[in-house]
Amino acid sequence: MASTRSTAAAQRVPTPWLKWTALGIGAGAAVASSAAGAVSGLAVYFARQIVTPSRGRDENLDILAVVGSAGSRTVILPANEDTVIEGKYSLHFDQGTGHARIGAIRSYVPREGTVEREVESVYSGDLAAATRGWWGGAVYPAPSAMGFADEEVLIPVEGGSAPAWLVRAEAPATTWAVMVHGRGASRAEALRALRPARRLGMTSLVLSYRNDGEAPSAPDGRYGLGMTEWHDVDAAIDYAVSHGARDVVLFGWSMGGAIVLQTADLSRHRRRICALVLDGPVINWIEVLAHHAELNRIPAPVGRLGQYLLASQRARRITGLAAPLDLKSMDWIARAEQLTLPTLLLHSEDDEFVPIGPSAELAAKNPAFVTLERFQRARHTKEWNLDPERWESVVERWLDANVFGRTLPGGRSHAAGVAEPPGQ
Repeated sequence: MASTRSTAAAQRVPTPWLKWTALGIGAGAAVASSAAGAVSGLAVYFARQIVTPSRGRDENLDILAVVGSAGSRTVILPANEDTVIEGKYSLHFDQGTGHARIGAIRSYVPREGTVEREVESVYSGDLAAATRGWWGGAVYPAPSAMGFADEEVLIPVEGGSAPAWLVRAEAPATTWAVMVHGRGASRAEALRALRPARRLGMTSLVLSYRNDGEAPSAPDGRYGLGMTEWHDVDAAIDYAVSHGARDVVLFGWSMGGAIVLQTADLSRHRRRICALVLDGPVINWIEVLAHHAELNRIPAPVGRLGQYLLASQRARRITGLAAPLDLKSMDWIARAEQLTLPTLLLHSEDDEFVPIGPSAELAAKNPAFVTLERFQRARHTKEWNLDPERWESVVERWLDANVFGRTLPGGRSHAAGVAEPPGQ
């Protein structure tokens, strides 16, 4: 049976990162004529929203109709910058309790502002009864949806234990993949890398970390943009090493990329880390935050004041941070020559959250260690969604060439000693 709703004109769906500066759209226009107190107030708001975890998502996408019966269903949605891109995506509804995997475009009628897409699977909830939801990139809810066992383990972290999925290789593995999702996402985001990791013989550990809604919250309840979260990744490497890992490949999406770079820089296990695979990563927070200020019409001086507040010891009471954030230390453009691990960047030229520019600049400044694979049309961290076969093939070939039994950039080999000596 068909379940129909009223149609609507094409709309732009607000995105989670844009939401946290949404007030800036209106406030930013008034700042030019406002008093200094209003300017600083907007900067405080901007700074606090950057580091404050969001609890819940807005159902900002109308579900106009569900057509057909189980096994042969389509969904009609408003056409927007997300829903008209080919590929596989998730549609969440009923305040996140419902989840469907959405596939190919059946029809797109620009004059009506609608798009009809295949419903590949409904994992939970009654899609036919849903009227609103949100669009996402994490299409699988758990490893079992991909044919792998749902084996959950607990990683000891500050404040308790963080759940993680353990997906074992078919044979005992000494190289593990440790996967780190992005800001405002869940560990399901990282499931996209399971297949290439499994084909390469790696055991995978798919993490939760502080403030993501599954792991314990940080004591201050604030994001550290990588400066604090890396400790939870280090704890996951502890777990991997204690269960047989000699070497680790770190995967990171979006802010997860910034977390991975911090881990590679500061971890006590850094000599075990043999490669990085980063999708839509934050390479330079200063540029990303300036980009979001501009998107939301926040004047550049106000955006810079917000960054200053994040880095200020005296502003901790305002931002809620336990310690200031050293954004400059996380600028990997300035530190390009210090990145001496084989690093694959997968980044879309149409990434609306984290522009590709810093990734391209890092690859240009450090070609011996950094490889950039460019995508077109994909939205933020949706390179896999647009073309799963290409994404998986690129990752698999690159890891095979740079990690498994072949010479690495700089003349090192995977077998020659990237692992930490015993006892350290």
